[in-house]
Amino acid sequence: MPSTVVDKIEYDVEHRILTVVFQSGKVYYYKEVPQGVFISLRAARSKGRYLNKNIKGVYEYESSDL
Repeated sequence: MPSTVVDKIEYDVEHRILTVVFQSGKVYYYKEVPQGVFISLRAARSKGRYLNKNIKGVYEYESSDL
């Protein structure tokens, strides 16, 4: 299901980095994210709600603009 907040998500299995690209163009790189969290995010009906509840404030991150 398309998200009004999230444009794209990617996961680097080797480095356990979850990349989230927001519709605004902001990119967040969440560190040490288990692959199961990525799978759950990808399957979530509301990507924004899942991010807020299970990822933001839980995992360290770096951010940049596209």
